[in-house]
Amino acid sequence: MWRALCRTGITRRVSLAQQSRFASILGSQVDGVTTDEVPIKRVLVSVFDKSGLVDICKFLASPSVNAEIISTGGTASLLRENGIDVKEVSEITGSPEILGGRVKSLHPTVHGGILAVRSHSDHMQDLADNGIPEIDMVIGNLYPFEEAVQTSGGDYWTAAENVDIGGPTMIRGAAKNHGSVAVVTSPDQYSALREELKRHDQSGSTSLEFRKRLAREAFQLTATYESAIANFFSATAESSDDSAVDTNKITLKYGNNPHQNPAYVQGIDGKPLPFNILNGTPGYINLLDALNAWQLVSEARTALGK
Repeated sequence: MWRALCRTGITRRVSLAQQSRFASILGSQVDGVTTDEVPIKRVLVSVFDKSGLVDICKFLASPSVNAEIISTGGTASLLRENGIDVKEVSEITGSPEILGGRVKSLHPTVHGGILAVRSHSDHMQDLADNGIPEIDMVIGNLYPFEEAVQTSGGDYWTAAENVDIGGPTMIRGAAKNHGSVAVVTSPDQYSALREELKRHDQSGSTSLEFRKRLAREAFQLTATYESAIANFFSATAESSDDSAVDTNKITLKYGNNPHQNPAYVQGIDGKPLPFNILNGTPGYINLLDALNAWQLVSEARTALGK
C-alpha cells in the first residue's frame, strides 16, 4: 500500500516526520484486524425493518451469548414489550433523542464504541477516559428510500425526508472496523448469525472471516442506497417556485432490471413528455409496455377506420 501511494506521488512533498506518522497510522489500522474471535458483549440495534428482530435479540440476550442490548426509541419499546432487557441509547449518551427522532445515535459515545480499534492502546484509553462502552455488534437497516419514492409518486420532499442519516453512519462505521465489530444489515442474515455464535458457544464470538463477509454486504448495501438517492436527486429538478418537480423529467422505479435504479425519462430538448403518469411509479419495462400498447391500439384504430 505504501509503495502504491508513493507511485501516485502522494508522498512527494511530505516531510520525513509526516511520512513516519502516516506509516504509524497505517500500522495501527492493520493492527485492528488481527483479532480472529471477538466475543459479543454489547449489541447496538437500530432498524426500520423489524422482521425477526425479537427472536434474534432474545437469542443474543440469552445465557448462551449474554449480550447487553442497546437500542433506539421505537425498537427499544418493541424489544421491551417482548420481555427483552434493553438499554436506550439516550441512557449511554446522556443525550435525549431530538428533532422528532432525527437525531438519535449521532454521538461520540455511540460512534466511539463502534470505531475504536481494540488493539490500539490510545483508542482504548480514550474509551476509558470518556466512559464509552465498546460496541461489538451493530444490527441496523435503513429507511426504505425507494419504497418511499414509489408510494409518494416521486414527491421530492417526501424523498428528502426519507434519506436515512444515522443508519448508514453506524453501518459504515461498524463495517470499517470489522476487525473488531460485526455489522448485521438484513433479517436474512439472522440465521447465519445464530449459527456463527453457536459454533463459538463457549465464548459467544464471531470470527474474522464472518465479520469480513458481513462488512462486504454492508458496504454493498450503503453503496446501493446512496446510489439510489443520488440518482433520484440527479433526475429530479425543482421548478423556480421551489415547490414543484420538473414535469419534463420523470423518475422511474428502476431501469431495465430491478437492480438498476432509479432511471428516468425526459422530453427531448426540454419538451414536455407526451404522456402523464396517473398512478404509481413505473419502471422502464412498464413504460415500454405502455408505449407498445399505445402503438397497437393506434394501428387497430387506423385499420378499423375509427
